[in-house]
Amino acid sequence: MDTAEFVDRGASIADRLTTTQAAPPWWLVAATAALALAFVGFTPIWRLARAVVTIAHEGGHALLALLTGRRLNSITLHSDTSGLTVSSGKPYGLGMILTAMAGYPAPPLVGLGFAALLGAHRITLMLWVTIALLFAVLIKVRNIYGLFTVFALGAAVFAVSWFGTDTVQAGFAYLGAWFLLFAGARPVIELQRTRSRRGGGARDSDADQLARLTHIPGLLWVLVFGAIAVGALIVGAGLLLADASGMCIPHLSDSACPVPTAP
Repeated sequence: MDTAEFVDRGASIADRLTTTQAAPPWWLVAATAALALAFVGFTPIWRLARAVVTIAHEGGHALLALLTGRRLNSITLHSDTSGLTVSSGKPYGLGMILTAMAGYPAPPLVGLGFAALLGAHRITLMLWVTIALLFAVLIKVRNIYGLFTVFALGAAVFAVSWFGTDTVQAGFAYLGAWFLLFAGARPVIELQRTRSRRGGGARDSDADQLARLTHIPGLLWVLVFGAIAVGALIVGAGLLLADASGMCIPHLSDSACPVPTAP
């Protein structure tokens, strides 16, 4: 690609960031939903794909740490798809509680945000928001595996947005949104299974840290995480299926919603 083509492609993407794209065909939306569900439900694939969920999980901890005035020190991502976010500040209080509770809701809520953008036909914007979020995580990652994982995922999203056809971009974007929505519940289920095997608690789990901070049982925090994941999936699925279902999304789409007619 020569300089002129590079500039033209950049200008095209910049224009697409502020405009809407054509809605993908219904079969693509359905196919990406089925594929994402398979990624979550088929354990051998889930063991690899779960790294994406871990990035979003640790990113949630990091974001709330910053928003509550804590000092964000590092993010570490491990090859077993576990992760750790370290921040400095008071080991108690609202800031610590919000930071601790942000991890499990982050993947489904990011998926819900992506679904809102895709339901409004802003496919390119969704891809570049993804790149921006990954870059924000990347600058705080402090281990080689984590750096490689986040960089590789960001490079893949960039390549799709830069070189992919409209159909490829839409398929990749919808697959990512569906995956985060479907994947929101499985880590919560795995969390409770781990807690059950350890006699009702896992000292280092987010739910049990919150139990110590708030004196609310860890099981209730697990239920909160699960409710957020299920709620995000229900609303997000409706947004992703907006064109097929006739749902209108005011303020997000360039087109106005029709005014309801009196019976």
